[in-house]
Amino acid sequence: MRPRSGDTDRFGRFAESFARYMGTARFLIWMTMLILVWVVWNVPYGPERPRWDEYPFIFLTLMLSLQASYAAPLILLAQNRQEARDRVQQEQDRRADAQSHADMEFLAREVASLRLGLGEVATRDFLRSELRDLLESLQEQPDDGDDTGSEAGPDGRGRGRSGPRGH
Repeated sequence: MRPRSGDTDRFGRFAESFARYMGTARFLIWMTMLILVWVVWNVPYGPERPRWDEYPFIFLTLMLSLQASYAAPLILLAQNRQEARDRVQQEQDRRADAQSHADMEFLAREVASLRLGLGEVATRDFLRSELRDLLESLQEQPDDGDDTGSEAGPDGRGRGRSGPRGH
């Protein structure tokens, strides 16, 4: 009979919490205190009292071996689950990096095309320099004293700059 998915997830979460607890200072302190109490209580050279372990420390060794035999697979299960999560995260990071790289390449091409396009467009500085040159050339022309800027034709009418010549 195969366990249901919810059961394996629950057991996996238990294994992770157990492995996490075994890696704490609290667990090490409690385990050290338990072993010290066990050793002190079962010292064969102390006062006569009932002992848990008739043969010095054989039962303690058995209990520690039993704990290790259960702890190792639970820790491995927790590591496998973490490795699976890390693989999924790494794949998502790889996709995000690939998308970012593609976006950067697109933007680099767009900036390059804008630079090429700007090479053909008159910039503000270029227009300013052209206007300055035009203003200087207008200021350098001799002023003949005529306010209208037009000359009188043979019939006495004024001839403008954009008007017909001689008529």
